[in-house]
Amino acid sequence: MTQNGTMGPLFILAFMILLGNTPLTAQDQVYRTFKDSRVVNIHSPETLPKGRLDIRISHRFGDIGGDNGGFATFYGLETASDVSIGGEYGVTDGLTVGLYRSKGAGVSVEGFPGLRQLLNGVGKLRLTKQEENGGAPLSATVMGMVSLSTQEKLEGAGNEASIASFPNFNHRIASHIQLILARKFSDGFSLQVSPGYTHRNLVPFEDKNGMFSISTGGRVQVTRTFGLLADAVFPLIDSRKSGTGYFPAIGVGFEFETSGHIFQVNLTNATALMETDFIPYTTTDWTEGQFRLGFTISRWFNL
Repeated sequence: MTQNGTMGPLFILAFMILLGNTPLTAQDQVYRTFKDSRVVNIHSPETLPKGRLDIRISHRFGDIGGDNGGFATFYGLETASDVSIGGEYGVTDGLTVGLYRSKGAGVSVEGFPGLRQLLNGVGKLRLTKQEENGGAPLSATVMGMVSLSTQEKLEGAGNEASIASFPNFNHRIASHIQLILARKFSDGFSLQVSPGYTHRNLVPFEDKNGMFSISTGGRVQVTRTFGLLADAVFPLIDSRKSGTGYFPAIGVGFEFETSGHIFQVNLTNATALMETDFIPYTTTDWTEGQFRLGFTISRWFNL
C-alpha cells in the first residue's frame, strides 16, 4: 500500500481560507446557469439560496450489460452499486454546506475495494456569477469535500493489501477540491469546465495518492421543466490513461423540475456517487455494456 496523509488536509485548508475571504458580485446576474447543484456525476456551479435545505437521495444500480448485467440481474435493477442520502444547506446565497452518507463502490483494476461506508462533507462557495451587459462572463464556484470511511478495520494476516487495513486513522480519509467555471450561453444551453484535485491517504500498491482531473458538463433546456444533461471526468495521470483498465466517468441523463422538486434519471459507467470514489476508481467501460441506470431526487425546504 502507498501511504500519505499530508496533502489532502492542506488542500482542504486552502479551501476553507477561500470560504472566509472571497467576495461575491451581485449586479445583473444570470439566473441559474444549471437548474440543480449537480450535472450527472459532477457538481454544477449552483449554490443554494440562504436558508434553503436540499434533501437528496441518489442511487446507482448495477451493470445493464456485460458479464455482470443482462437478464440474470434484470439489467442491473436487482443490484445497487452505490446509494447516497443526505442534504445541503444554504448558509448564505453564495455558501452551501452539506453532509451525506454513501455506501461507496469504487474498485481498483487489481480488484481492491476503495473506501466504504462513507460520511461525506461538502462545501461550495460561489466566487463570481455570470453577469449581463459587459459584466463577469463566467460563473465560478469552488467545491471541496472530505470523505471519511466508518468501515470496520480489517486485521490479521492476508489483509495487509486491503484499503480497509487502515494502518492509521487518517488512512480512512480522502478529499477532493475543484474550481467550477460555467457559462450560460442562452436560455437553452449551459456549459462548464472544472479542473480538480483528488487525494487519497491510502491507496493500492504503486498507485498515486494524488491526481489532477478535468471535467466538463452541459445542459440543454428542452422545455420549461425538462432538460438534457451530460458530463465526463478525465483523470490526468498516467495510471488512468487508455489501456490501463481505468475509464473516464461519463454520464448522460435528463431532469424534470417541479415546484420544490428536481428528479433526474441518468445512465453512467461510474459505479460510485462521490468524487473521492468515482474519479480514481471507475473501471467499468461503456463499450462493454458496463453502465448503469441511476436517479436522484431533490426536495427543497425553506428554514
